Amino acid sequence: MRILTAVMSLGLWLGVAAASAAADLKGSVSLGAGPVSTSDLDDTVVFYRPEAKSALKPLTGDITVTMRGKSFVPHVLTVTAGTRVRFPNGDPILHNIFSTSSGNGFDLGLYGEGESKSAVLQHPGLVRVYCNVHHEMFAYVLVLDTPYFTRPQPDGTFELKGLPPGPGEITVWNPRGELWHQHLDGPGGAPLAVQLKLSRFGVPAHFNKFGKPYDKNADPGY
Repeated sequence: MRILTAVMSLGLWLGVAAASAAADLKGSVSLGAGPVSTSDLDDTVVFYRPEAKSALKPLTGDITVTMRGKSFVPHVLTVTAGTRVRFPNGDPILHNIFSTSSGNGFDLGLYGEGESKSAVLQHPGLVRVYCNVHHEMFAYVLVLDTPYFTRPQPDGTFELKGLPPGPGEITVWNPRGELWHQHLDGPGGAPLAVQLKLSRFGVPAHFNKFGKPYDKNADPGY
């Protein structure tokens, strides 16, 4: 009985110690250098990669990017590697969703309103998503090899909770700006102040899924 009690006490102590070792990381993001909208802040992703790697699980549940009004909603999605992402068509027209991004390329073919298809994004990296029918449609799926990520609040502040102890790197990403990152000896400490300059505008240059220019004379109702 004494041995069992000692083992239980040790387990409880280890659990408390592990919980107390976890730390939070706070900061704020400001965007500049050009017109900035609230959607620009919504598209910003903050993530932390500890140097000590741990098992990573795909996100579960209904992870979706919806086609609506010839746009993708959300414009930016963040997932962990191995996550299945669903692309439902909410428009009364046809769409053909595809990506040629290295390691995560896919082509879902042509499908109509009320239909949905999906793709499993296996490898970390930025997945650029387009429609083979409509050149102006584009979205980004940021596939991460870490479970520690978040979005800034409307005032630009952010908080990453329960980070493991030890060194790591924090990164701030926005599709219109340059990548910002900083090495940290460990989470916690004073809040970080990140200034991210946005310089890219409009639809990114891209070809259709066949590697050819889009047909500018295509039926606009298609």
